[in-house]
Amino acid sequence: MKKGKILPVMAWKGILRNGNVYFPYLIAGIFSVFTYFVFTSILHNDIIKVLPRSGYAWMMLYMGKGILSLILILFLVYANSFLVKRRQKEFGLYHILGLEKKHIGIMLFFETFLLYAGAVAGGVLFGMVLSKLLFLMLLRMCNLSVDVRFVFYPAAFRETIVYFLWVFGVNFAVGLLQVGKARPIELMSGSKKGEKEPRFLPVYALAGMAALVFGYYCSVTSKLDSMIFLNFVLAVSLVIVGTYLLFASGSIAFLKWMKGRKKFYYKPGNFVTISGMLYRMKKNAAGLSNICIFSTMVIITLICTVSLHLGMDSLVHFVHPYDMTVLYGEEKAAEEEVAQEIAALEEKYGLAATRVDIYDRMRLAVRKEGDRFVMRQDNGGFSDHAEDYGLEIITAPEYERIENRMANLQDNEVLLHCSGRDYGYDSVDFMGVKLQVKEELTSFFPYPKAADNTFGACYVMVVKDRQVQEQCVRAWAEANGVTELESFLESDYRFIGIVLAGEDAQKNAFLGEFAQWCQSRPGFFDLTDNVEGRRDLGTMYGALLFLGILFGLIFFMCLILIMYYKQITEGYEDRNSFDIMQKVGMSDREILGTVRRQILMVFGLPLAGAVMHTAAGMVMVKGLMGAAVSFFRADLLFWCTVGVIIVFMAVYGVSYTMTAKTYYRIVRHE
Repeated sequence: MKKGKILPVMAWKGILRNGNVYFPYLIAGIFSVFTYFVFTSILHNDIIKVLPRSGYAWMMLYMGKGILSLILILFLVYANSFLVKRRQKEFGLYHILGLEKKHIGIMLFFETFLLYAGAVAGGVLFGMVLSKLLFLMLLRMCNLSVDVRFVFYPAAFRETIVYFLWVFGVNFAVGLLQVGKARPIELMSGSKKGEKEPRFLPVYALAGMAALVFGYYCSVTSKLDSMIFLNFVLAVSLVIVGTYLLFASGSIAFLKWMKGRKKFYYKPGNFVTISGMLYRMKKNAAGLSNICIFSTMVIITLICTVSLHLGMDSLVHFVHPYDMTVLYGEEKAAEEEVAQEIAALEEKYGLAATRVDIYDRMRLAVRKEGDRFVMRQDNGGFSDHAEDYGLEIITAPEYERIENRMANLQDNEVLLHCSGRDYGYDSVDFMGVKLQVKEELTSFFPYPKAADNTFGACYVMVVKDRQVQEQCVRAWAEANGVTELESFLESDYRFIGIVLAGEDAQKNAFLGEFAQWCQSRPGFFDLTDNVEGRRDLGTMYGALLFLGILFGLIFFMCLILIMYYKQITEGYEDRNSFDIMQKVGMSDREILGTVRRQILMVFGLPLAGAVMHTAAGMVMVKGLMGAAVSFFRADLLFWCTVGVIIVFMAVYGVSYTMTAKTYYRIVRHE
């Protein structure tokens, strides 16, 4: 048979003979294609673009697809390196028997094509079966209508086929380069060749420790400001570099230390374990560091996903405590008229208004410097400065009506409340007006408090009466160069906030009619339907929850496959060592004990590193969740962290034990 005809057959048989390494890779490829195809199909579907409030979900999925594209190519290229490494001896034998490197390259091409065809066919098939189910799950999580028809578009198929053609093309090029630059004798002995100890090991250790400590420092000291996202990227990069360098230096130093303990080292099980790990010291460090990093990614993804799911209801009510807010300008809506209209609508729709707050307020832009409020430099627009706030001044009678408690203030006394961190001073200098803080309020309904709330935080200052309020406003106006002072003093707003008890459908009808009434009254300025706002937030948070679940599964798949390939690769490399030890009297029981000891030594290091990374990173994760989704439930985040770590440790142990069985079967020639 001619070489041109036999090479495809050899490629097919090569995949079948090495099924224990190729089939897991094919399954990972099918899952990767399936995930990418699902993302692409949903994004290309017109339904996701036209459903109300689905813009948030579409934006989250689009960003998720970009991250997914990067993760999948890095992971599949990394996994493919295991396949080429495993086949080096076989390729060397082919070369010695008469096949030229170009023929081996052609055989690699057919292998890559078969894997590509199998992965794309399987992934697209599963995608066509399950895409609609996942799409409906996305709609349900986002509180969008599920009575829709999901359509597959040719663009989704084309994009998936082209992307993975490029990914598998990169894999083929990498494999071709590895085989092409090696001599036949190197291919024959590639899997048996030991690794040299890295030079400058102390330098690696110091650099790794410095990178890890600085990465932890960036995380622990991070603040919720405009730099938190850049700090997150810096911290993650430093931790990844530090993890690899410390595993490369620390694991080798630890193994050499154990080798120096003669009574411990020269025992059959310990000798095989330690010598085998020293034999592949660099690859072992890379494998452990990758397991550690992916374990950390799985844990943090699950923590964020579970926390978001459990805290979603409190999140939307934190951002929108009222069901509707209305503002009136120069002409104020009479409280009696508002109360009468609400009472009529309560009777009409069978709903109860559990809270109706009507009060006048003046909102000003300020900057806090210690116990002083001074002029803000951005003229009241949005600012990412940590000490820039919106400040509302209301009078004691208004406060007493809202909170149903007495203020009992003197002319120079105020009640102060911050929806972020505490004010912390006994006095306040407001643009030159000296006031005493009688009490710092810990709660004030329209302004839910969270100490980590920076960007969305505001101050509320309760003063004795209208005269003190005008004194403060005059001081602010003069500091900010406001010339038409009298008209400015008259421009405070009457605020109306309503909370209803009932279903959203009834609330919508109630609020729709109330909104029309408000807009018809003189002096109407602005209106916000927070029931609709909560639904918008629920849509965005639901899309994030959907992404968290999918990315958690992807990271876990990557972790399991890395663990599996590590055990397979090391099993084949250790097989000859165990054969020799058996010939000199090592029993099956001793082999099993050796395997367990090696697993025990390797099992704890990445897991301990992942737990350390998670513990150090939770400060920054808490800040990121606060910045991205206004999540400030530190108690919930803590318990979710504890629970996720415990569950992950159990699943990690089971997964590692299952992959270890493959290692044991290999060294036993089963």
